[in-house]
Amino acid sequence: MKHLIIVASGGMGRTLYNIAQGCVGYGEEFDIKGFIDDNLSALDGFKNYPPILSTIKDYQPQEDDIFVSSIGNTAVNRKVCESLKQRGAKFFTLIHKSAVVRPNAQIGDGCIIAEFAIVGVDSVIGDNCLIQAYACVSHDCRLGNYVRVDTHCTCVGGVVIQDGAMIHTSAVLGGGVVVEENAVVGACSFVIKRVKAGTTVLGNPARKLMM
Repeated sequence: MKHLIIVASGGMGRTLYNIAQGCVGYGEEFDIKGFIDDNLSALDGFKNYPPILSTIKDYQPQEDDIFVSSIGNTAVNRKVCESLKQRGAKFFTLIHKSAVVRPNAQIGDGCIIAEFAIVGVDSVIGDNCLIQAYACVSHDCRLGNYVRVDTHCTCVGGVVIQDGAMIHTSAVLGGGVVVEENAVVGACSFVIKRVKAGTTVLGNPARKLMM
């Protein structure tokens, strides 16, 4: 039996604890050991959660530990997860029993495929990606590492989302659109053309946000 450790115990971490209990393998392949969080008081006032075991920076991964991260900011998530990997942490992919993963889809390590999400045929999802509830990553999509796709987003066939990009709630990415590294797509946006690296777009049709 492997022991799952959730990185960070904020709102998403607490949600992830509940998601994990509905995932393939829970109680058979893995149980939930607890959280690691640099705020050791983060669960004060909350009931029915496993303990915070340590700060993130001080935790030394054990032989049967597996990890998943709840950190929403992809840049911060990458930094924290890579630090843990350097200490030997092994990241585990959680796929909720209600999610649909179609044939030939490839999903990397440390991903979260939440309730009622869909991963289409022949899609490829990299490591440490978050696919939130009711999101659709359609056929032949290509997602890099540390990509976040929020609830009710739709990625139409052939979409490419590069490392570290964030696609916020209810956004729609048109067929064949490319979202470059570390870009951000605002909530409820409709994206019909390439999104340049490091930029933020929003609206319908989505346009670059001028800072």
